[in-house]
Amino acid sequence: MTTSTIRLGTASPGTQATTAETLTQLEHIAWQAASKDIDILLLPEAYIGGYPRGTHFGCVIGSRSAEGRDEYLRYFQSAVDLGDTVGDGAGAGPAWVNRELPSDTVPGPDTGGDPNDIPNKRGDGTREELERIALETGVFIVTGLIEKTGGSMYCSVVYVCPTLGVIGKRRKVMPTGTERLVWAQGSPATLRAVSTIIRGVRINLAAAICWENYMPLVRQALYAQNINLYLAPTADGRDSWLSLLRTAAMEGRCFVLSSNMCVRNTPAPNGHAATPTNPDQADEPDGIAPDALPPARAGPHHRRSSCVTEEGFEIALPGAAPTPSPLSHEPHHRRRRLSVLDQDGNEIVLPCSPPSPTSSSSKPRVRRRSVLDDDGNEIALPCSPPSPTTTKPTTHPPPVPIKPTNFPKPTFTSRGGSSIVSPFGDVLAGPQWEDDTGLIYADVDFADCIRGRLDLDTAGSYSRNDSFKFAVQGLDLTPLPY
Repeated sequence: MTTSTIRLGTASPGTQATTAETLTQLEHIAWQAASKDIDILLLPEAYIGGYPRGTHFGCVIGSRSAEGRDEYLRYFQSAVDLGDTVGDGAGAGPAWVNRELPSDTVPGPDTGGDPNDIPNKRGDGTREELERIALETGVFIVTGLIEKTGGSMYCSVVYVCPTLGVIGKRRKVMPTGTERLVWAQGSPATLRAVSTIIRGVRINLAAAICWENYMPLVRQALYAQNINLYLAPTADGRDSWLSLLRTAAMEGRCFVLSSNMCVRNTPAPNGHAATPTNPDQADEPDGIAPDALPPARAGPHHRRSSCVTEEGFEIALPGAAPTPSPLSHEPHHRRRRLSVLDQDGNEIVLPCSPPSPTSSSSKPRVRRRSVLDDDGNEIALPCSPPSPTTTKPTTHPPPVPIKPTNFPKPTFTSRGGSSIVSPFGDVLAGPQWEDDTGLIYADVDFADCIRGRLDLDTAGSYSRNDSFKFAVQGLDLTPLPY
């Protein structure tokens, strides 16, 4: 890196079980970013508090369930309190950022009856924790979170500077689809960009959250403020998302940084893996879900339980000894017919020749010779009739090794897809698929944003602002300086 190069980084972590655990994970990621000299780190939409993928909170038109209300209560309790107000959906704005709001500490035994023991103490301490992490790691952190205030929840993003602390916050203007069931609409006034200076380079940055990026006027509101870093935290993990990021980068002649959670399927109480139910904001699970596999067969010929290792090998699990069938006089291990597994993991029983009239049940059964085709399937070869002078084979052919079958891969509720794109639409890093622990980053020269405006300045002369007038209620569109 040179003194004029800025390193942008992003990751695809999933929300943890509690806010405390998520903040601990966030701190670990920030220290990882610091060790790689990352200057600005973006984390996903709703990372703190959680994205309620796949739930409906017991709601249908005209009816709500008691269980759904309890689920909503738990989700509300997991949201964070940053100490801001509702306002008109924008909160208190600069008064909150500058800690000018009165303390919300309740007088009581814990404060000695004096609410001013902690000046301007507001919220649950999440803001202060984020500021501490940014200060200690030296990383400018932008993260999505679920914010609660005044009985409502907002899908928000905070900008946390290592030296100044929180310098801005915005709330999602348009929750998508059923997100509107639990998230309030934020004010467009929160689309205001913020600035930071790193190694003498001024960076004007602003965020559009998830499907706000599909709103052309939201994108234009960011371009008009002369941003050079466009942030897109999201819950959309489809392949098509990258094309939108490249469009925004080329439209705004800015670097685009996007982050989405990578969430592995985990067994639910019924033993089935969780799968996404909203294809518009969650990609389909990759591979075959456990409940899509053929059921085990009952009876004395059932297949033993097994599991699959990370390398794709099937391991048989110990089970109870089979009970001989009353209809057969042969031992169980000699009654099982040969079988192979196809590419989908299904067991296929191979045909067998009828027993010879002269054979005895006490004679050992000879396994037929076989070969493997290019797909790893075992094919039994025809066998020659036994020699009249031979009563039993003298030797057994050596067993033919069977290559591992391609078993279903682990499935994901969300595959991630975090990416970094240049002002010319080039993908500099990512998409980061199926990786919930790593970091991706790129060294960038912000002068490229000016180079790109040689022929395209969407918010300036190219916009024909002499003919087209653009305004946003409550938002100052005055361009930020370079």
